[in-house]
Amino acid sequence: MHVDKIKNILDKHARLAVDINSLKVDSDLYAAGLTSLTTVNLMLALEDQFDVEFSDSMLGRKTFQSILSISEAIDELLH
Repeated sequence: MHVDKIKNILDKHARLAVDINSLKVDSDLYAAGLTSLTTVNLMLALEDQFDVEFSDSMLGRKTFQSILSISEAIDELLH
């Protein structure tokens, strides 16, 4: 899992309405303030950090719903 790196990127790029450290890995990031615009910024930062590219099929709310779902998507892209 890439939780620490993802949390760091979320903290810098997602502009969430809550403290990133208060979130659990399965917390709903959209309920925490993630928007469609900040999702794009988040995606670009994740691609840069992990040297991956999200496929079109991954560009949905489900992929960016939680830290866990983001980590699982990155694992899939790295393998």
